[in-house]
Amino acid sequence: MQLLRTRPRFLLAAAAVATVTTVLTLGEPISAWQSNFMGGAPTRGDDENLGAIKLRFPAGVRSNWHTHEWGQLLMVEEGRALTQVRDEPIYEMLPGEPWWTGPDIEHWHGAAHDEHVLQITVYEGGVNWMDPVTDEEYRAPSRRR
Repeated sequence: MQLLRTRPRFLLAAAAVATVTTVLTLGEPISAWQSNFMGGAPTRGDDENLGAIKLRFPAGVRSNWHTHEWGQLLMVEEGRALTQVRDEPIYEMLPGEPWWTGPDIEHWHGAAHDEHVLQITVYEGGVNWMDPVTDEEYRAPSRRR
């Protein structure tokens, strides 16, 4: 089961979510924040393959099966999400709950049958889109993790 894992890429992804709206120059100290750090100021690393977006799925909407080259971090901001790794149970996600899916793991995610979801998605590298999630797959019983 590919649940949340404490890994360097997960930590990088979480940091990216926190800084996605901040415009910084590569390699320059974050001088405006310097008083918030001891021993120096951090600098921003850059990676053009890192993506961070918010997606709103209306009730009943889900992605196709897909994989991410370097994995994907999801975080529900509002509503209720469903996610599944192929051949594993469907899990529900609620606001504030992160979900890590490792590299090259076939999975899907989307809104619950009866409730929208607003999710933050962070991934790095390419996405390999696959077959649609059937209604039968989507309507299978879900569980909390």
